[in-house]
Amino acid sequence: MEILDRKSTEINSFFSALDELLDTIQQALKNRTPHLNGEKFLSNRDLCRMLQISPRTLQDWRDTGKIPFIQIKEKILYKESMVLKWLEDSACN
Repeated sequence: MEILDRKSTEINSFFSALDELLDTIQQALKNRTPHLNGEKFLSNRDLCRMLQISPRTLQDWRDTGKIPFIQIKEKILYKESMVLKWLEDSACN
């Protein structure tokens, strides 16, 4: 029976495969957004990144009714289609 250590090819290959799998899972989770009836919803973080604004600016826009949002209990979501329409309408004004 052969004892495998960190320097063995089999162990290195195994850990390389695990690293690739972990990277794939992390990328999939990072790109995941909730869908409901074909509609994509964005979180505060998603929208801040998309619009390149701070969370405080986004909160101000919500508070003043500038941007459409949905609140379910404490969770705030933005319908992607509504945000895109809002951006379109804002660009025209």
